[in-house]
Amino acid sequence: MAFSGTVAFFLVRVFKVVSPVKMTFEIYATCVVPISAFFAASLWFGNTAYLYISVAFIQMLKALMPVATFVVAVLCGTDKARCDVFLNMLLVSVGVVISSYGEIHFNVVGTVYQVTGIFAEALRLVLTQVLLQKKGLTLNPVTSLYYIAPCSFVFLFVPWFLLEKPKMEVSQIQFNFWIFFSNALSALALNFSIFLVIGRTGAVTIRVAGVLKDWILIALSTIIFPESTITGLNIIGYAIALCGVVMYNYIKVKDVRASQLPEAIPERITKDWKLEKKSSDIFTPNSNSDNHGGGGGSNSSDLNVDEEAPLIPSRLSHIGRTQFSNHAA
Repeated sequence: MAFSGTVAFFLVRVFKVVSPVKMTFEIYATCVVPISAFFAASLWFGNTAYLYISVAFIQMLKALMPVATFVVAVLCGTDKARCDVFLNMLLVSVGVVISSYGEIHFNVVGTVYQVTGIFAEALRLVLTQVLLQKKGLTLNPVTSLYYIAPCSFVFLFVPWFLLEKPKMEVSQIQFNFWIFFSNALSALALNFSIFLVIGRTGAVTIRVAGVLKDWILIALSTIIFPESTITGLNIIGYAIALCGVVMYNYIKVKDVRASQLPEAIPERITKDWKLEKKSSDIFTPNSNSDNHGGGGGSNSSDLNVDEEAPLIPSRLSHIGRTQFSNHAA
């Protein structure tokens, strides 16, 4: 967090790649500080869980993320309790319970740490939606790190100083600059990529990429860490939970598309109505068709009921102008 905040500071204040938003003390205290606190809590609890349980089991527990987000959103009033979503959440929970039952190296403390980190992340996501959108703030990837990373560093420093530092001995620390630098660089790239993916792709891409990432992490953890043994019950439970996650993602994406549809339909109807009105105005000089026999009236009627008229206004306008000149002659 310190490295990410430093890089963001140079990009905003020194190189002026992006401009900072208008940030008051009230907005910072009521929005940035709570979001940073829960962001730091999710990182601390999530990273502490790695000391007690395997990487593969942690990824399986992360399937509870939609459940936690839905519960917190309902409690905060940003989402409504729905029967279909509740059934999906129940399916995910049953799958996680089965997967936990099949875990060989199950540890209660590590599981509690990970679940707590998941709910802290859910609170961060909901607070970001409630607080920042309520204030009308739009933060890009750089400004998000510029404001949130330093505050999160302070919240992470407190538990490290009180809980971890007394147990650390200087003789046990083997400092390697390149390992720490590459780790900090990876964290910075991860933070940037999260905000860039959200801003430049759709909801389907984000959710599919998340599911794919979990499977890759589980597969790699079993190869790199031999102690991360996966049982058949683990796979069955995670597959059940994954089915619930996929169904939940489908419902959310469908809701997003449905919410955008009412805005698009009136606009399309208005556009088609204008084009139809324009084409009808072109054909109004056909009042002299009686002097030319019934053929002219039949021709005008056929053109007026052309269903493709609103889609090809330029060609229709040319035909209308041609017929108008013929009638005038």
